[in-house]
Amino acid sequence: MKSRFLKSYCKLNLFLNVGRKIKKYNLHDIKSLVFIINLHDEIKIKRVFKPKDSIKFSGSFGNHVNKKENSILQSISLLRRNGYINGNYHVAVKKKIPVFSGLGGGSSNSAAIIQHFLKTKKLSHKTLSYFSKKLGSDLKLFFYSSQFLQKNLTKIQDIKKKHELYFVIIYPFLKCSTKEIYSKYNFVKAEKKQINYNFNSKIKLINSLKVTQNSLEKIAIKKFPLIQKILNELELTKNCHFSRLTGSGSACFGVFLTKKSAQLGLKKIKKKFPKYWCVISKTI
Repeated sequence: MKSRFLKSYCKLNLFLNVGRKIKKYNLHDIKSLVFIINLHDEIKIKRVFKPKDSIKFSGSFGNHVNKKENSILQSISLLRRNGYINGNYHVAVKKKIPVFSGLGGGSSNSAAIIQHFLKTKKLSHKTLSYFSKKLGSDLKLFFYSSQFLQKNLTKIQDIKKKHELYFVIIYPFLKCSTKEIYSKYNFVKAEKKQINYNFNSKIKLINSLKVTQNSLEKIAIKKFPLIQKILNELELTKNCHFSRLTGSGSACFGVFLTKKSAQLGLKKIKKKFPKYWCVISKTI
């Protein structure tokens, strides 16, 4: 099999509403507007004639990944077990997506591996459900378009009008365990607001998102008060329309309409938080 680089993109939750835990799936129901952005890991796969698979991580976050137990080795093992592949492989990963950040890097890696070996980005509902059950519920997010509404655990709806937005992302090197954050969440029934996400105007979309929230944000802030400070600084940055935690954190982002305004925002944020990882990313 020819060796080549795969781009494994990450995601942002523009908002995240967490509901009750569903016994059937043993997971909380969720609703979220998800954008896939151009920040990505690079993965190179090579067939090897050795007794077992091997993996090498490099890049900014290569040292933060468990070399013996990770989503990539789990995905290859699962594909082999189900007869999709045979033989063993060496995988080289340039890790640009922070781990324990809420950006979905591990799930994205799994999706990229599965799409590569199955040679498709579209799987049957049954096959996708199987892999998601084994590798994590976020896996399915990377088999849809670049902008979509996750209506609940099982239903995803594409956004018709794709918007170009820019994001200043800050990762303060705080490891937020998804399992731990969700374990501290207590569902409180709130008034349901019907929001239209298919606006032709970016401004209308952003204004509609300003009244939403991330249900896990307060829990993450309680554990790491620094997150609140970061969100406040982003909010005060010129031309930042709103700031939010993505997923269970600890990555935070600010939303900008143009690349220039995002670049100016990044410059300010880097001065304020020189020790943290900060980048600009955009929708794809």
